[in-house]
Amino acid sequence: MTFVVGPLRVDLDKRQVFLHEQPVSLTPTEYKPLAVLVRNAGRVVTHQEMLKEVWGIRLETQRQYLHVAVGQVRHKLEAEPARPRPLRTELGVGYRRQAG
Repeated sequence: MTFVVGPLRVDLDKRQVFLHEQPVSLTPTEYKPLAVLVRNAGRVVTHQEMLKEVWGIRLETQRQYLHVAVGQVRHKLEAEPARPRPLRTELGVGYRRQAG
């Protein structure tokens, strides 16, 4: 299954990410949150949902892991990481990937 938003393409079956048709290398810690957001495009994924799905229930309250991982992904995928477009923060709730 492949998802495309502007210059970003994520192929979940092959675990590949492309930006402007160029491959982007993501660590597993970076890829997993992105994959969760891609699968839930347009919907807010709460911090707790993402932490549970990516790292397991034991880390459900450890938001700093999530903030660091999403920040790293933004630096690799966003033209302006300080003004994210495809990966939006929903303050106090979680994250949303804009629907393509």
